[in-house]
Amino acid sequence: MSVRVDGKKSDGVPEGTKRLSRLARILKGPRPEHVPAVVGTVAAVIGLLDILAGVVPRWRWSRVHSFAEVLPGSVTQLAAAGSIIVGILLLMLAHGLKRAKQQAWLAAVVLLPIGAAAQLIYRHSYPGVAFSLLVFAYLIWHRKAFFALPDPRSRWKALANFVLMGAASFGLGWVIVGSHPKQMIGDPPVLEQIEHVIWGLFGFEGSIRYTGGVDYTVGYSLGALGLLTVATTAFLAFRPAYPAAVLTEEDEDRLRELLDKHGARDSLGHFALRRDKSVVFSPSGKAAVSYRVVSGVMLASGDPIGDVEAWPGAIEKFMELAKRHSWTPAVAGCSETGGEVWTRETGLDALEMGDEAIVDVADFSLTGRSMRNVRQMVKRIERNGYSTKVRRVGDLGPEELEAVQKAANAWRDTEDERGFSMALGRIGDPKDLDAIIATAHKDPEEGEDCPFGDLRAMQHYVPWGPDGSSLELMRRDRSADPGMNELLIVAFLQAAPDLKIKRLSLNFAFFRSALERGGKLGAGPVVRIQRTVLVFLSRWFQIESLYKFNEKFRPRWEPRFVVFPNSRDLPRIGFAMMQAEGFLELPRLLRRRPAEPKASVHDEDTVSASEVTRAA
Repeated sequence: MSVRVDGKKSDGVPEGTKRLSRLARILKGPRPEHVPAVVGTVAAVIGLLDILAGVVPRWRWSRVHSFAEVLPGSVTQLAAAGSIIVGILLLMLAHGLKRAKQQAWLAAVVLLPIGAAAQLIYRHSYPGVAFSLLVFAYLIWHRKAFFALPDPRSRWKALANFVLMGAASFGLGWVIVGSHPKQMIGDPPVLEQIEHVIWGLFGFEGSIRYTGGVDYTVGYSLGALGLLTVATTAFLAFRPAYPAAVLTEEDEDRLRELLDKHGARDSLGHFALRRDKSVVFSPSGKAAVSYRVVSGVMLASGDPIGDVEAWPGAIEKFMELAKRHSWTPAVAGCSETGGEVWTRETGLDALEMGDEAIVDVADFSLTGRSMRNVRQMVKRIERNGYSTKVRRVGDLGPEELEAVQKAANAWRDTEDERGFSMALGRIGDPKDLDAIIATAHKDPEEGEDCPFGDLRAMQHYVPWGPDGSSLELMRRDRSADPGMNELLIVAFLQAAPDLKIKRLSLNFAFFRSALERGGKLGAGPVVRIQRTVLVFLSRWFQIESLYKFNEKFRPRWEPRFVVFPNSRDLPRIGFAMMQAEGFLELPRLLRRRPAEPKASVHDEDTVSASEVTRAA
């Protein structure tokens, strides 16, 4: 019941009690789910302060300074190096703390007292020590907030880096020690020089002395080499590796059973059978979600597989696994129905990412003014002597299938495989014999070098239910005439009735609606700006060219969505999507080792069905 006091509404609770409640909430601190984010930010701040404390010693407190005066100089230098190393490690751990990782919590609990002691000895800073110890106590108090299981790690690279980088640092340090013979006091033997290098790499003073201030140059150089070795080793040790792909043969068989019953729902369903994906099943086993973890993002693609009524159970398992490991859940390329289920069951948000081009075979025809360009291109190529074949993979002989596989591998455009949402990653697998291969042929001219005989281009289509296909791969010989892709798509559509195919999914056109609306008469300034940005990005990602390529075949457009937790997660999710699709390559040293090599006979061509589709 509420009453009015002096014209204002009151709930009957005394004002003093309200103030005490607000004070209690403030003293209690943030909610448990917000603790990791707060601690991660504070840890990054302490890491920066520790680095500054080791580099810029100032504001010495007299009592501690008098205590430090009796310590050996090597201890002071070690404290400075320790402060810098602890700062770097805390910066590396900040992200893991924000993700509520158990191992990041344990490492921070160990490092914070060490950093406090280093600040006390070297910088003599009471505030810095108190700040570190307060955060240490806060971590202990909220230890239950850090529940996430550790990601699989690749420690061999860290060990190899420590050995190789340590050896290189030692060799370079030895050169530095002996590069000032005139300033060196005495003539120290080789063993003494080695000892000096080793002590210097660990931040201690060696026995060799120099004149003219060279001591500082040599000491800081050795310390920097040791610090670089420790920092790079720690980075490789602390970073998570790709979680192991666990699509076992049993899981694949269960997915195929679900696709046999419900595969007609989603054109991306067959791509769940990629063997570098993992899968979670609903408790009933009637639905599943396939995914891959990239840069801490648990990325699913397409709709869940199986019975729509069982989707919530599979989605719940997916979200539980993401929470257990503190991965960011996201879905790329789900349909409108799938997006509605994901957002309803999880509270996530959705954003339209583009449209899928679908051609109904019964409605396709080369006649009419709108198809004139495609019709003329196909006729011209046929007059140049090209022929086509469209067959099930199971109808190809072993030698011909091997030739197609080798050609697809030779015609790829990159070393690593591209594709995630609309790429299968293999051709000719015994379990995929119902897939379709379209090939273009032309007899080589005299003196022409054609390593694959008359084979000039190929396309690979995977099943979409009992009466549909999804274009998975397009490859062609670079010396072939332009228009090979149009030729083979037309050949497939013309052969589709005999193959009992009623619909074809070409690929995605990212932000198609924005491109289309922005090019119309009377478009508003915001839409025009969006289109200008997309056209600019098309220089690298072929967004506009893919839309125009799909539009040639007069398809119907089905919207596709990306599902995400918060708007602030979109850049990270976009970064993970580009990594998954193979459009963003990290330096080799920074790449995380996958659980198993990517088994594939092909990578995406420059005009691949799964290329620009999944680039954004």
